[in-house]
Amino acid sequence: MPKYTHSVCVFCGSRPGTDPAHVETARATGQMLARRGWRLVYGAGDVGLMGEVARATQAAAGETFGVIPVHLLGMEVGKRDLSTFVVTETMHERKKVMYMNSDAFVVLPGGAGTLDELFEIVTWRQIGLHEKPVYLVNVNGYWDPLLAMLEAVVSGGFAAPSLKDFVTPVADASALEAALAAHLG
Repeated sequence: MPKYTHSVCVFCGSRPGTDPAHVETARATGQMLARRGWRLVYGAGDVGLMGEVARATQAAAGETFGVIPVHLLGMEVGKRDLSTFVVTETMHERKKVMYMNSDAFVVLPGGAGTLDELFEIVTWRQIGLHEKPVYLVNVNGYWDPLLAMLEAVVSGGFAAPSLKDFVTPVADASALEAALAAHLG
C-alpha cells in the first residue's frame, strides 16, 4: 500500500535562478507535498530547483518518483536515492512517464525545458488528452510575461479563450497548496 494519496508532477529549472524566492518556493513546495501525503513526480535531477524540491520532500519523509533520460544522468546529476527512480531512453519517454503517473501539474520557474513541459501538457489538455489541472507558481511575477503571451495568443485569434483556463496561476506555495487541496482533496 503506497504512503501517498495523490501524485503531483512538478516541472522546474535545473538551475536555481537568480531570485532566492524561487529556491525557497521550491523547498516549500517539497515540504508541502510531503506534509499532505502527495507523491512528488519530477525530472529526477539533483540540481537547481529540481534538486531543492526533491531534497525538501525527502527531508519531510515524502515519497519521490523521479524520471530521467539516460543522456541527462550526468548533466542533471540523477538523484538515485528517490523512492522510485526511472531511467528512460528519450525526453519524450520521460515526459510520458511523468504525465501518466500524475494527478496534477505544478510549474515552478525554469527555462526552455520547463517551458517545453508546460506547453506539451497544456497542448495535451487543449486537444482533450487529459483534464488534469496545471498550476503556474508565479512567485515575484516570474511568469507574468508568459501569462501576457497566452492572452495575446487568445486575443490574436490563435486559440480559444479556454486556453487561459488550462493554466491556473498561483502566487506562492501557500496558494498552490490551497489550489491543490481543492482539486485533490
